[in-house]
Amino acid sequence: MKHFFPPFFIILAIAVFVTACGYRNPYVYSGPDRTIYATTWKNRTNVLQLDSKIYQSLIKWYQKTGSLAITKTKENADYILAGEIISIDLPSLTYGGANNATEVNIRLRVRYIMKDLTTDAVLIEQPSELWTQEYKVGANATVTRDNESEALDIIIDDLSQKIYQRSLLELAKF
Repeated sequence: MKHFFPPFFIILAIAVFVTACGYRNPYVYSGPDRTIYATTWKNRTNVLQLDSKIYQSLIKWYQKTGSLAITKTKENADYILAGEIISIDLPSLTYGGANNATEVNIRLRVRYIMKDLTTDAVLIEQPSELWTQEYKVGANATVTRDNESEALDIIIDDLSQKIYQRSLLELAKF
């Protein structure tokens, strides 16, 4: 005799197992409503609007939860998130047959801090962090600029995701 388990019971069993083993989704904040005052990062590079791109990316990540809000004003905020873009470098990585660069490794160095505004406690402090992403270069300058821009967008999104996830871990402690 063949046993048959309806899909509902299988899903229920998986749900019970996942919650019983302590699984926690790192993208979800389930604590009380909090507001984060996110400053515009200082941009010490010659890349225009880089600070704005990071700010917009952070907002995108924090919008994933309904309990955390980003604000541009310090009034009534619970936390402050501030940062600085220290440098951006484009050193050559790989050379082709004609001794031309075929890949470039973009490097973005940043620092950031997140503090509780009521207690002045530091939740996150990263005095220097290097982000690297390679991209292809070629004879066509437009393609190269597009590839560079795409590589920088990847770095910005990864950086924002890391800051978001680290802040969720810290806020879950309270």
